[in-house]
Amino acid sequence: MITISSLSMRFGRCFAVRDVSAQIDAGDSLALWGVNGAGKTTLIRCVLGLLRFRGGVSVCGHDVLRDGKAARRLLGYVPQELGFYDEMGVGEAIGFFARLNGLRGTEPAASLRLVGLDGQHTKRVRELSGGMKQRLALALALLGDPPILILDEVTASLDAVGREEFIGMLKGLSCSGRTLLFASHRLEEVAALARRVAVMERGRVIETVDTQAFVAARATEMRGGAVLHLTVPASSREAAVRSLRELGFAARLNGLGLLVPVPPERKAVPFRVLADARIPVEDFDLVDAAEAASLAAQAKENVP
Repeated sequence: MITISSLSMRFGRCFAVRDVSAQIDAGDSLALWGVNGAGKTTLIRCVLGLLRFRGGVSVCGHDVLRDGKAARRLLGYVPQELGFYDEMGVGEAIGFFARLNGLRGTEPAASLRLVGLDGQHTKRVRELSGGMKQRLALALALLGDPPILILDEVTASLDAVGREEFIGMLKGLSCSGRTLLFASHRLEEVAALARRVAVMERGRVIETVDTQAFVAARATEMRGGAVLHLTVPASSREAAVRSLRELGFAARLNGLGLLVPVPPERKAVPFRVLADARIPVEDFDLVDAAEAASLAAQAKENVP
């Protein structure tokens, strides 16, 4: 359904994506994995035809640059950062975006029911919680029943409960036959939704592996201790890595924050190190070997 051929894109002299090729067939689910700046979002925007690039991208045979309207009719897109008219009614927003897409006869209540927002059509967008806004964004992406969904770090701003519910909803859509292309920095999300994982580094895809193998490799890394995933402000990430490495932690950048392997007796130390360096921790996850094994089992079930 999506064919990416030798795609390269740069901003000025700097390559954001370099010589990427991929094939995503009907019903497939491909996760893009890599640190911030690896090129995941830029690649997604190229697939959507929002950026000019060298190489080729086609969606069901439609070139995204030469025949962009036809290609985008087959795509539903949920960005990481949502943009709504906050004073607009929820049902009104569905109707507004349906008209923008040239869709007639769209029933807002049915669209909202599909994403678990029954009875919310009379509310203003500003009255919705963060999780509800994310569901509204998914409802808009599903207008016109596109066969392909493209998602960019869509659970990054959700709490643990909201993430679990949203991932469950996406898994249902995937199981119904939709094709997924998504960027994520959360292992549990990749395990639940992806059949394959494309690992990106400095704009290149350095490997594409099946999800079971990918999750198992991460589980091996975690044995003998745990891994903290720490979310810190973007401006402080490099300083946080330096501070932690000075104390002997093998910290590395990943997604929206840092991955820090920790032995059982030192789980709290990274927090003290960052506090002493005046670097705020905005969020964190702790994954142990047992949870990693569970993720590997989920990934195995997800591979057809």
